[in-house]
Amino acid sequence: MDVSTPLTDFPGVGEVRAKALARLGLHTAGDLVGYFPRSYEDRRERCTIAGAPLDQPVCVEVMLAEEPRLMNIRRGLDVTRMKVVDHTSAMLVSFFNQGYLRQALHRGEEYILYGKVELVGNHRQMTNPHFEPAARPRFTGRIMPVYPLTAGITNHLLAGLVERALEELPPVEESLPEAFRARHRLAGAAESYRAIHFPEDEEALEAARRRFAFEELFYLSLGLALLRERRSRGAGPSFPEADPTGFYGLLPFSLTAAQRRATEEAAADLRSPRPMNRLVQGDVGSGKTAVAAACAWMARQAGWQSAMMAPTELLAQQHFHTLTALLEPAHMTVGLLTGSMRAAEKRKVLSALQSGDIHLVVGTHALLSQGVEFRRLGLVITDEQHRFGVEQRAALAAKANTPGDPADAAPEENFSPNVLVMSATPIPRTLALIIYGDLDVSVIDELPPGRKPVQTFLIGESKRQRLYGFVRAQVQEGRQVYLVCPAVEENPDGAWDLKAVNEYARVLREEVFPDLRVGLVHGKLKARDKEAAMAAFTAGETDVLVSTTVIEVGVDVPNASLIVIENADRYGLSQLHQLRGRVGRGQHQSWCILVSDNRSPDTRARLKVLTETTDGFKIAEEDLKLRGPGDFFGARQHGLPALRVADLNTDTRVLKEAQEAAAGLLAEDPDLSRPEHRPLLERVRRLFDQDPDRFN
Repeated sequence: MDVSTPLTDFPGVGEVRAKALARLGLHTAGDLVGYFPRSYEDRRERCTIAGAPLDQPVCVEVMLAEEPRLMNIRRGLDVTRMKVVDHTSAMLVSFFNQGYLRQALHRGEEYILYGKVELVGNHRQMTNPHFEPAARPRFTGRIMPVYPLTAGITNHLLAGLVERALEELPPVEESLPEAFRARHRLAGAAESYRAIHFPEDEEALEAARRRFAFEELFYLSLGLALLRERRSRGAGPSFPEADPTGFYGLLPFSLTAAQRRATEEAAADLRSPRPMNRLVQGDVGSGKTAVAAACAWMARQAGWQSAMMAPTELLAQQHFHTLTALLEPAHMTVGLLTGSMRAAEKRKVLSALQSGDIHLVVGTHALLSQGVEFRRLGLVITDEQHRFGVEQRAALAAKANTPGDPADAAPEENFSPNVLVMSATPIPRTLALIIYGDLDVSVIDELPPGRKPVQTFLIGESKRQRLYGFVRAQVQEGRQVYLVCPAVEENPDGAWDLKAVNEYARVLREEVFPDLRVGLVHGKLKARDKEAAMAAFTAGETDVLVSTTVIEVGVDVPNASLIVIENADRYGLSQLHQLRGRVGRGQHQSWCILVSDNRSPDTRARLKVLTETTDGFKIAEEDLKLRGPGDFFGARQHGLPALRVADLNTDTRVLKEAQEAAAGLLAEDPDLSRPEHRPLLERVRRLFDQDPDRFN
């Protein structure tokens, strides 16, 4: 067997199971070894029925005292029940929807059960425990790995496959030099792979975890340091006179101290010959757009054009209107370019970009299209960076290498425009170091004066009528309301009882608020219909807007004072915080109502965080703890490798050591060109496989 051996060569893996394993990204023996557990179960000690502690997972060795009985409770739900005994007591065991166990378990035979013992009245019971024969236990008496699973794959099956792969594959080759491992107290590769799956004890598991966490963060730090180094060597459009003071005088309001600080940091970048690569990070409504406007103004003073890319047409249009109002007094022309514009409108904008008549263009992905050429692009601004891949940011920046005016000298090959990235998603500092590792970071950590914090409440379905009364009261006071649902159509398999936005809007219009103007917007509407619905709400022609998360970014309606989020437990905390940011943008007191009947203590505790703070950074820290960095932004949209082992909440010391190790290595060999370091460079290239050319 070798790492490329297909899983169909393993006993018990036929075509159906192979397809299920493929859904987990598992195709070969090597994939199994690299598929790390998400948690562990300590099955080393066995208890008696009478001596087992309640409500915590334990192993209990029992004998089946009677044949299993199958009972149908209702359609789609049955239970298999049986009585088990040992020398201390008896216990009832129930398995739901596992009728096949009637044939698998036999009276008089002994089994080891792993699960929680509960007390109901005076009787002990277990529900859906794991089990295996006591005569030949495979996973009792050890620390058991628990893997991420998919339908058709049990944890016991996957653990068995991994164990077989570890036994039959040759030892994993060491990727880190011995002296390097000794210096940083890192366990060897072969022993670490064994211990991460089947640790002998807690010490072995911690040593393996530290090895892999360090390795991940070390290679990530190496790659990001190389990116930063390449960037610093590149030439950028320098604006030697960049000074935002004149811009401040154009504004009808005063910037906050945090906005001024971010603007001054960006101005210092723009004066430097090195291209700016700066992230301006601030909570919803903190005023990042004013900083972007200041940078575009400074670019114009130096004779350069700017481009701003937004993730949605709604947001692009909002930025267009805001920036036009801010910059027109400075005699700057702002253009708009989106996919839904008519051909004639597009041609006019493209021509004006090429001639230099447009000083700042705001657009969607349409800015990346062929045929979009600038006369002199010197500044690229992207909004909501986590919605764009790194390569999309680079694609827009590459437009700076194609001047539209042949009279302009072609820029150098490694010429890069200044880049400003705006994000309204508050990101914990350690995560920002990783995700935006090639960017300098400015944080806007105060809101403009006069903003009232949004009051947030968590309610259940029992308060539905009072909620509708509150909606009506807000409308009667002249305010507007968002009602957010997580689904566009009813789920055909009925898996979740979610509010379907189309049906919900119909019920609200016809039955609940027949006297109010109820609008509807969701991602599946045609662009023009979506824009019309949003424009009507913005203009105050709609009282209540029923929506999906399409409003998460890009809607600024100061008159909206209430947002109701249905099935709030289906969202991450950071997304809920983003949605909440749609209200509280005017002078009126605003509210966010989270509706959920989920009784899980963990879910209730998670949602309670929103009711206790409006600090986006605190909320992001909680979200990161609960979901981990891999899920923090959903899919891997930020263009950086996912972390399998490292935990950015607990591994900050390991991160610091890994970054120092990477810096030390690059100080000795900046390009990793020495023969002994070539494998490290190859590993970095593979890690950043979405864009390996960045390291050529």
